Amino acid sequence: MKAKERQSAKIAELGETLVATGYLQLDKQATVLGLSRSTTWTITRAQHKSTGLSAAVIKQMLAQPQLPPVLRVKIAEYIDQKCAGVYGHNPAQMRRFVAQIRSSRPLSALPPGSPGSSSHKRERPC
Repeated sequence: MKAKERQSAKIAELGETLVATGYLQLDKQATVLGLSRSTTWTITRAQHKSTGLSAAVIKQMLAQPQLPPVLRVKIAEYIDQKCAGVYGHNPAQMRRFVAQIRSSRPLSALPPGSPGSSSHKRERPC
């Protein structure tokens, strides 16, 4: 599987997880993610731009208190994989994403022990 296909598949998992946790309607999905309907539609259909989810969109989702823990884990996995270069971004794009995530990601918003949380052993840059 190519890098961008892996990224699309991981983002598609967010939409699948929303449905699996009972958020079937776009309005409810947008509310739980804390995003606009159009951004939510793009995420749930994995029709995002080639750079994937931005640090700002990730921050907005993690800031939602009603976000199910399983979605927090999926987002943390996405962050770790993007920081590790799994999705084929060039070094400049990865450095920029890492800097934005470090400055904006509320680590307390992630479940303890999940990738990206402060209690998870880190080998990657963010």
